[in-house]
Amino acid sequence: MARIAISDRLMLIFIYAFLILLSFSAFYPFWNALVVSFNLGIDTSKGGVTFWPRVWTLENYDIVFNDKRLINGFFVSVARTVVGTITAILMTALLAYGMSKKELIGKNYYMLFFVFTMYFGGGLIPAFLLIRSLGLMNTFWVFIIPALISVWNMIIFRTFFKSLPVGLEESAQIDGCTNWGIFFRIVLPLSGPVIATLALFTAVAHWNDWFMPSIYITNEHLVPIQTMLRQILNANIVTEMSNNIDTASAARIEGLRTITTKSLTMATMMVATLPIILVYPFVQKYFVKGVLIGSLKE
Repeated sequence: MARIAISDRLMLIFIYAFLILLSFSAFYPFWNALVVSFNLGIDTSKGGVTFWPRVWTLENYDIVFNDKRLINGFFVSVARTVVGTITAILMTALLAYGMSKKELIGKNYYMLFFVFTMYFGGGLIPAFLLIRSLGLMNTFWVFIIPALISVWNMIIFRTFFKSLPVGLEESAQIDGCTNWGIFFRIVLPLSGPVIATLALFTAVAHWNDWFMPSIYITNEHLVPIQTMLRQILNANIVTEMSNNIDTASAARIEGLRTITTKSLTMATMMVATLPIILVYPFVQKYFVKGVLIGSLKE
């Protein structure tokens, strides 16, 4: 067995040490937020809470799970993410399938128009006026319709569709399959890795978006949890949220004065972050395969 040179060993030690530090720097902020969410708020304000709760408590989550606005915001975020991801992937895939056809007349001009929108936009004010003129203000569809098409995802889909063997569609057409049948029964089932990867990217974008609702939504029943988290960061609403808990919950909490904005923010952030993190392990294996298949061209 060949011996490893001292210089190579030192390089390996340096690489592993660097990767460990890099991983720790990425993971620690999330872990610290989790620790603070389980620590007594007034105790956290003293400082020194790093790797483990110093005064363990569940009162922060008591406030979060008993505030109807946060629970409603959570379900709005879930509904937006599920509906928005399904519709966006379906419409983008349909567009990409049409753009992948060589016989499409003027497809180069269409592609130019699509790519143009990736780099240039009308701005926030024209977008606001458009949304208002379409009657989408304060509706659930303001989350869905403007995000139906992603040009970048369309390009990835199109490249993947063009790499599929032409004989598959030709044999299906000989058997009497229509274009809709070819798309839903042949093309989409073969696009599993690409769909899984782009669906996760789309879902994360929907779940994390707080800016759009802050502009287009004034109805508190349609405000997603990410926007509510932003409101907590911008204003001290701890007392208002504490007043929304029921009597039984109030009896379990030894004084609402122990709650701080920071502790409540961290608990809300955990509730808003964990669902999308739990989805990641199920589609992680598709990442490399899905993105490469849709981005490389022979």
